[in-house]
Amino acid sequence: MAQQFGPGTASGAVTPASGATAVTAGAAAGGGEEVVPFVSQVPGTPVHFPSFHGRAISWFAVSLIMVAFVIGGLALVFGPTWWLFWASLGLAAVGALVALAVGIFDDWY
Repeated sequence: MAQQFGPGTASGAVTPASGATAVTAGAAAGGGEEVVPFVSQVPGTPVHFPSFHGRAISWFAVSLIMVAFVIGGLALVFGPTWWLFWASLGLAAVGALVALAVGIFDDWY
C-alpha cells in the first residue's frame, strides 16, 4: 500500500511542500516506492485491487473453529451429548490459540 507523505485535500490531491510531483516526492521519501494515485470510488467504475485470500494456516485455524462450532451445535441438538459439546468447545479453543499464534489478524488488507 502507498504511504501518505503529506496532507490531502477534500478532492484527494496531495500537495508536496517543495513543489515536487507526488511520484518524485514519494520516491525520495520512501526509498524508491511507487506512490499509487488516488482512485475515485464511483459506483460502477471498475477498480482493480490486488487479490489476497489469506495464508493456508489461517484458513486451517478458521476451518478448525467452524468445524468445532458445528459439532458442538449438533451435540446440543441431538442429545444433548455433553461430552461431545465440551470436546468441541476445547477444539474451538485450540483453533483460537492456533489463530492467535500464527498472527491471523495480520492477514487482512
